[in-house]
Amino acid sequence: MASHSGSAAPAAPPAGSAPSVAEILKRVQRIQIVANRTVDDLLAGQYHSVFRGRGMEFDEVREYQPGDDVRTIDWNVTARAGAPFIKRYREERELTVLLLVDVSASGAFGSLRRSKLELMVEVAALLMFSALKNHDKVGLVLFCEEVLRYLPPHKGKGNVLRLIRELISTGPVARPTRLAVALDFLNRVQKRRCVAFLMSDFLGIGEEDQRALSAANGRHDLVAVSVTDPRERTLPDVGFLTLRDAETGEIVELDTGSPRVRALFEQRATERTGRLTDTLRRIGVDELPIGTGEDYLKSLRRFFSMREKRFR
Repeated sequence: MASHSGSAAPAAPPAGSAPSVAEILKRVQRIQIVANRTVDDLLAGQYHSVFRGRGMEFDEVREYQPGDDVRTIDWNVTARAGAPFIKRYREERELTVLLLVDVSASGAFGSLRRSKLELMVEVAALLMFSALKNHDKVGLVLFCEEVLRYLPPHKGKGNVLRLIRELISTGPVARPTRLAVALDFLNRVQKRRCVAFLMSDFLGIGEEDQRALSAANGRHDLVAVSVTDPRERTLPDVGFLTLRDAETGEIVELDTGSPRVRALFEQRATERTGRLTDTLRRIGVDELPIGTGEDYLKSLRRFFSMREKRFR
C-alpha cells in the first residue's frame, strides 16, 4: 500500500479539463436551488443559534455607576475626565464566515455519484447561503500545498454566487495538502474573530498542522469539515487492483481477494480516522464529518444540534 498520505484511488487519467461556462452556470443554478430550499426548511434557525453572538464589539463609554464591573473601567478616559468611565460592548450583529477548501487531487476521488471535492462544494454552498440569509460576510480560500486563491469576505447574493462559481471551476490540483499553510494565511488576513470552516479529507496531519490548528482555533471559531468516501475505508473483493496516489502518481497493486489485505486496509483507515478525531478533540476543534455515501444534511443537523446543546 502507498505510504504517502494522499488518497489511494483507482488508477485513472488525470483530472479532466475545466468545465465550460455553461456547465458551471448549470451547476451553480442546481446548487442554488437545493441550498435555498435546505436553508429555508432546515438550517437557518440552527445556524443563527450556534454561530451568532459568539463575539462582542465596542459600543460606547459611559460614566461608572455603582454595581458596574470594575474590570470594564477605561483607564485612559477616566484619567482624562477625572471621573471613572467604563467601556460598554454589544453583541456583534454580523459574522464573518470563511470557507477554506482543500482542492488537492485526492478530492477528485469518489466511488459513488460524486467526488469528495464535489461534496465539499455542495456543503460549502449550503453554508454560504445560510450565512447570506443571516446577512453575514462570506469569503473563500482555495488551497493545496499553497494558497491558490483568496476571495475576501463580502455580503450579498452576488458575492455568494461568485464564490460558488469559483469553487466549481477550480481544481482538483495534483499537489499535496498543507493545512498549516492555509491556517497561517487565515490568521494573517483575518485579524478579527470569524467562523472558519476548514474543508479537507485530512488524510495526513503532521505536527506543523496540529500547531496551526491550535493557533487558528485560539483566534477563530474553527470547524473541521472532514470528507470521506466509503472506498477509503473498505476494499471490495475484486482480485488484483491497481491503485494510484492522486497527488504523487505512485502506483501500487493490491490483492483484494486476500482477507488479510482487506482487513489491514480497513484497520489502517479506522486508525487514521480515529487519530484525526482524537487530535481535533484534544486541540478543541469541532469536527463535522461528512461522506460521499451519506446524507450530509443529517450530518449537518447532528453537528448543529451538538453545538446548540453546548451553548445553551
